[in-house]
Amino acid sequence: MTNSYESPFCTRYASKEMQYIFSADKKFSTWRRLWVALARAEMKLGLPVTQHQVDQLEANIDNIDYEEAAKREALVRHDVMAHVQTYGVCCPDAKAIIHLGATSCYVGDNTDIIIMRDALSVVKRKLINVINQLSSFADKYKAMPALAYTHLQPAQLTTVGKRATLWCNEFLMDLEEIEYRISCLKLLGQKGTTGTQASFVELFKGDSDKINLLEKMICEEMGFDAVVPVSGQTYSRKIDAQVLSALGGVAQSASKFSNDLRILANFKEMEEPFEKNQIGSSAMPYKRNPMRSERITSLARYVIIDTLNPAFTSATQWFERTLDDSANKRIAVAEAFLAVDAILNIMLNVTDGLVVYPKVVHQRVMKELPFMATENIMMQAVKKGGDRQELHEKLRVHSINAGKAVKEEGKDNDLIDRIVNDPSFMITREETDEILKPENFIGRSIEQVDDFIAQCVSPVINKNKDILNEKGELSV
Repeated sequence: MTNSYESPFCTRYASKEMQYIFSADKKFSTWRRLWVALARAEMKLGLPVTQHQVDQLEANIDNIDYEEAAKREALVRHDVMAHVQTYGVCCPDAKAIIHLGATSCYVGDNTDIIIMRDALSVVKRKLINVINQLSSFADKYKAMPALAYTHLQPAQLTTVGKRATLWCNEFLMDLEEIEYRISCLKLLGQKGTTGTQASFVELFKGDSDKINLLEKMICEEMGFDAVVPVSGQTYSRKIDAQVLSALGGVAQSASKFSNDLRILANFKEMEEPFEKNQIGSSAMPYKRNPMRSERITSLARYVIIDTLNPAFTSATQWFERTLDDSANKRIAVAEAFLAVDAILNIMLNVTDGLVVYPKVVHQRVMKELPFMATENIMMQAVKKGGDRQELHEKLRVHSINAGKAVKEEGKDNDLIDRIVNDPSFMITREETDEILKPENFIGRSIEQVDDFIAQCVSPVINKNKDILNEKGELSV
């Protein structure tokens, strides 16, 4: 324990991998890589930069003196200039050409795009693994009839596996959005203080071809295909809003899943994996609280609200830029990724060991199935010569009385007994037993699961076999 605040994302929730992506080492070493790329391109395009200077910069990318940088920032009140000066200390021969022609956003904004790209790749990988586990679960339980719900009231049957495809499909939608966002990311490039590249016009004596080539060379070195077509000093803050909107989609899907699972745990139909020595409650030893699902819900709520931060930032940028974005975005963007990473870690853990209780699932189906079977019973009685309208009214009365006995007297559902004992229906117990087979009421659930996996999931899984079987490691 320390005597200062520690983010729960670092101590409890997010993976070391995602924490590194938003670490000081990743950020400032990327700044230096960008300075190297700039210097190398300027040298190749004829500016007074030497190979020795580029080599010296490259050799010291990870040689970051944070204490020196902090001292200099306290003095100059500018983080980029503090790191320019600190870099110059360990690269004395290259000191004069570091950051040549660039503005702060050259390193700041380009680094932010690189970090978001790398973080989105982690999100994508974990999403694919969640989708794979949910689809396997759906396939395993595709034929197990279960109560379905509208308005959280029992409705026509589904299957345990068919319901899982609903969760899986929403994560597939999120994956499509994440992949689209990755494909759309472009570097800012080197646009200058107001986006006009005026300093580079000066450096290259008005040679636009060289200025465009400079951006192309930097892009290639940093692993991108293109820069934004136009900008002010910064890339449009709509990009942050779009990326966090995609992360918010993941949070929505995860929250839907976790809330459904919490309700199913209450029904005792399904539950998240429960470890041998896990304590469900400090007061009640018998409890098996859905703690991981609750944590998903909790973190998802945070992400969904956090998506508003870059939206407001984007909406309130004035002209070519204002600095009211900086403090907000360095918190909002990082924490959205750290929270989604935590959510997906838990999703990986939970979906890898989902527990189903078939007897409870069947028992709950059979308590409600008589009500659902009334139309089938009525049709069979009509075929034997019964009056459809008269039978409908009798079924309505029998159903109301049976429901009253269940709700007000705590009795079992005796609707079938009432129908069998009513001569109007001309039906035997054997005939009602044949009708009351749950598999007769699941529609095309099995086919729908098979089609969904074959047409929607398998192409994704087959394309990403090299990243499957990731496990969700939880700190707590």
